[in-house]
Amino acid sequence: MRIYHQSLTVLEDLPDYSKRMTDHIKRVVRADTEVVLHGMAKGSYDANYPGGDIRHRALFNLHSMQWMAHALNAQDTGFDAFAMCTMPDPLLTEIRSILDIPVVGSGESCFKLAGSYGQKFGMLLFIDLMAERYRQQIDSMGLSAFSVGVQPVGFGFADVLKGFDHPGPLIDLFKVAARKMIAQGADVIILGEIPLSLILASEGVFRIDDTPIMDSLAVTLKTTELMVDLKNMTGLSPCRRGWSQAQPSIQRVRSLMDFYGLSRFLNS
Repeated sequence: MRIYHQSLTVLEDLPDYSKRMTDHIKRVVRADTEVVLHGMAKGSYDANYPGGDIRHRALFNLHSMQWMAHALNAQDTGFDAFAMCTMPDPLLTEIRSILDIPVVGSGESCFKLAGSYGQKFGMLLFIDLMAERYRQQIDSMGLSAFSVGVQPVGFGFADVLKGFDHPGPLIDLFKVAARKMIAQGADVIILGEIPLSLILASEGVFRIDDTPIMDSLAVTLKTTELMVDLKNMTGLSPCRRGWSQAQPSIQRVRSLMDFYGLSRFLNS
């Protein structure tokens, strides 16, 4: 099985993140699964992390347009699935409607799976303005009644970057925020950003006071393996009925991508 991993970051700008991610992926996927890392195009952001842009809805939506090309690249180059390894799931429904291979969103996977591990879940994040996006995702899935909220974790990306080399202080800060959310009724804690989730998981922090901390990268990739297996073994694939799910012709998709200048992100 070959999985096309897609990040919202420019991976060349974050070598420590990429290294930890590669090591962690080897620990969680099956021996016969190959996960190939892909990021955003070089120069997409004016900093080494997308947070300054994607905290604004308009800029997030502009960056999301790249994902159409990344998704087509995954299918065109023979991958078995497209794993959207970022919690806000850019254009998840739209991309799922144009591909024939399974498309898996991190946010969708984590929010839906959380109910299997507790009655209520909460989310902690460091890009504060993104909280509205996650609340919208949770509400669109009908899960608001099972959420205790989406709240700031109390530190920023600069702290997370330091955490790749010196995770101890970051983990201590996280525990303070996690315990506050647990006191508010969270039975499961989800992280709003995969870099923070990756640090915690690779350092073995899976529970705080017997409350599970969801490893969003592992959840996304294991869900991807499952969806590929189900497609191969049972033929299970998305509905193709209705405005959100009916599949347009791939020729028309490519024509419009060319019209809007997005074809420069395609491999061919």
